[in-house]
Amino acid sequence: MTTPSTIAESMLARERDSLDLAEFDREIEESKGHIYTHAERVPLAKLNDWYEEPDSGWLRHRSGKFFSIEGLRFSLPEAPVSAWCQPIINQPETGILGILVKEIDGIVHCLMQLKDEPGNCNGVQLSPTVQATRSNFTGVHGGRSVPYLEYFREVRTDQVLADVRQSEQGAWFLRKRNRNMIVSTMDEIPSRDGFRWLSVGHVLWLLRQPDLVNMDSRTVLSVLPFAVDAGRTGSAAGDPFTSALVSSCDARARTRHADRQIQSWISEGRSKNDATVEPVPMDALTRWRRSAESIQHDTGQFFEVIGVRVESAGREVGQWTQPMLATKEDGLIGLLVTTIDGVLHVLMNLRAEPGLVDVAELAPTVQCTPGNYEHLPPSARPVFLEEFLTAKPEAIRFDSVLSDEGGRFYRVRNRHLIVETDTVYQHPDYRWMAVHQLRDLLRHSHYLNVQARSILVCLYSLLVDRA
Repeated sequence: MTTPSTIAESMLARERDSLDLAEFDREIEESKGHIYTHAERVPLAKLNDWYEEPDSGWLRHRSGKFFSIEGLRFSLPEAPVSAWCQPIINQPETGILGILVKEIDGIVHCLMQLKDEPGNCNGVQLSPTVQATRSNFTGVHGGRSVPYLEYFREVRTDQVLADVRQSEQGAWFLRKRNRNMIVSTMDEIPSRDGFRWLSVGHVLWLLRQPDLVNMDSRTVLSVLPFAVDAGRTGSAAGDPFTSALVSSCDARARTRHADRQIQSWISEGRSKNDATVEPVPMDALTRWRRSAESIQHDTGQFFEVIGVRVESAGREVGQWTQPMLATKEDGLIGLLVTTIDGVLHVLMNLRAEPGLVDVAELAPTVQCTPGNYEHLPPSARPVFLEEFLTAKPEAIRFDSVLSDEGGRFYRVRNRHLIVETDTVYQHPDYRWMAVHQLRDLLRHSHYLNVQARSILVCLYSLLVDRA
């Protein structure tokens, strides 16, 4: 049976060269012939089975399921921008994001799905074994059943390696959560078209490929349990940075702040925060303009609510229409790292967002769309943004553009950037934390936001960079 120790050994194993990247790229390209999702922009007014609620102007599906686009007013008195209005996605159901794992020839492998989403900018990406909303797996769409769902809904507890509800994008989803699961099996899994066993090291390595490992896979991989013994593996790391990263993953490593201090800081930040969230009609959204085509801010910044018509192959349903959120610029998810007493630490920000269940969660050092700040006061600019915009090449440890969630967001991408610094910055809204402290928090809900989980997996990927 797969254990945290065997997962760590598989991550650190020097076996990724057995994956022929050129051949794998050809496999991905060939899959696009029978796995595809073609999305065409259409006016919001032309969406089939969607209607505008008479009193509120909110967009709803006629089934009463799936999701709705609603209006929201958010107040955050202590922030540089203390209040604003916006549309937000309300999807009050918990979906399943699950990866099935199995040891093959002594190496832990993940069953990954080759899946296209209407919002993907390049077609097929690596998705979890199961990636389904409750509306999907209960058959509201009237389509085919979800493959491998039984491994996650009818599972023995001793097969569950991770099972935790985590938040989605708190700026765009209202209190949306998904069940993130990793389940181990020793069964002979029947072969299905569109699925591929890849070692855990290979999946992490493929994060270097732009727009390949999707957001749902990244959030599930962030809760992957692995046990690292720095005393046994750190000396073989080959360079000081990797050695410090290995030490940071070891639960016995020293940390700048004790766990109880981190917990108290988070609790205090949440308790003193006077954030309020108020649902409002669409016509009450200040500076947002509704037309038959879309809903957008009068500056043209932030995001836009658009309509799409979708035709697909290799999915449960062949065609549909829906609203989606779109941006005009790639975002930035940045993580500052530094070594303290031989242990790599990452700089985390306690960040409030309108859609979070518990007001604030730990976020990356920087999480923003830089162009959005052109119309805001300088004090609203992220504190450490310049550290990433002016980073020297030798300080950049990871740099890849990865897609955001493709089911609700249209071609939204974020540059994932990990930058090493010699400065141990201090700021009341930030704390330096070891990797093992973040992994401990990930065993519980609502501590790390989805952007933090995404960049954390990119940091994990540096453990396999050991050619």
